[in-house]
Amino acid sequence: MQRFSDRAGVTWDVVLGRESWGGLLALFVPVGDTPAVVRQAPLVSIAYDAAMQELDDMTDAALQSLLDRSTTREEEP
Repeated sequence: MQRFSDRAGVTWDVVLGRESWGGLLALFVPVGDTPAVVRQAPLVSIAYDAAMQELDDMTDAALQSLLDRSTTREEEP
C-alpha cells in the first residue's frame, strides 16, 4: 500500500486490486472525511508480485498520472 496526496490535497491509499477475470488494478481509496468514491486504474503488470512492485516503485508524480487516468470503481452486485 502507498499513501499519497493528489494535486487537490486529497489523500489516497493506493492498493493492489484484482478484477474478476484476473486483471490487476491500482485502487485509489480516499482517506479521511472525503466522500468514499473509490477509483481504479489498470496496471501494466500481469503477475501479482510484479504489479505489487510496480505500485511500490511509483513516485507521487506517477501515482498522480495513474489517478488522472482512473475511473470510478463500480460496486459489484
